[in-house]
Amino acid sequence: MAVLRPYLYTGGVHKHGLLIELLEDLGGYIIQKVVTGTEVNLIMLIPEKDIPIVKKQSDELLGMMVEAPLTGVEIAVVSPTLASHHLPHSACDIAEYLRHPGANTNMIGLARGMGRRVSLSMDYERRLINEHDIAVFTFGSFSDCIINKKPKLFEGIEIPIVVTGGPDLKTEEVPGADLYVGDIGRTSHRLRKAEEISALDKLNEGVGKIADNIRKQQAKDPLAVLPARVMKEIENQVPEIRTVLSPAPLTLQLNGLRVKLPYDEFHEKIEKLEFDEGVTLSELANISKSKMKNYILIKIKSKSDVGFAI
Repeated sequence: MAVLRPYLYTGGVHKHGLLIELLEDLGGYIIQKVVTGTEVNLIMLIPEKDIPIVKKQSDELLGMMVEAPLTGVEIAVVSPTLASHHLPHSACDIAEYLRHPGANTNMIGLARGMGRRVSLSMDYERRLINEHDIAVFTFGSFSDCIINKKPKLFEGIEIPIVVTGGPDLKTEEVPGADLYVGDIGRTSHRLRKAEEISALDKLNEGVGKIADNIRKQQAKDPLAVLPARVMKEIENQVPEIRTVLSPAPLTLQLNGLRVKLPYDEFHEKIEKLEFDEGVTLSELANISKSKMKNYILIKIKSKSDVGFAI
């Protein structure tokens, strides 16, 4: 199975179709295409051995290619509450900054995350968070609260946990966290200062390493089919996906994807999706109703579960 590397291309609209045709010929995938005026942004998965060929084409088109290490990663940015003192500034900036290297982020405000004594996450919220690849919890400025009270919000969370807060703490001081990043506490302003931007860079770097570790674990027992290939087949066989107005109608994850179509109406069509090898998607993946609205969630089985990979 080819190793695919995520890249972001930025260049002029003129002749950018040549790059798309080249990528399709090489067996790569376009994850997202955004056209703004005369400029186009393409988020791509490129076969590792063919990266020099695509870079050469990019140079000829006078475009720019940079690695986007969080492409194909869906991240939950979790705030203790939806209250104005928790959500709008630091949490929004964190979600936006994680999008720069390619991640898809969803902001989740807990219904009962307020207060040191009564904070609690509901089973529905835990299931929703667990649908993602990585959870980033955005906490405040008090070390005692971060170390002794808020970790109970991690109960039932099965995906890697990243914590942000104001104090300078070590990761091992925050029970249950896989990574702690300081200097991002509760603020009443957008994160613009040099130390705040530096902390956001540190966050992106740490989250990128966690995503790489997940990919390395997957490499030991590969998925039965690449999520990007499932995305391409849905685009070809389920034309209704082109009418979805939500951002990223097909959201890639490290081990599957979220399809933003109504589950009750489309799940059978998704389950019967056929591949050239003669197998259907239901043989390769678990397909269920997402906790996010009424979407379809696809979690691809590993090669050891299915007995083969395509």
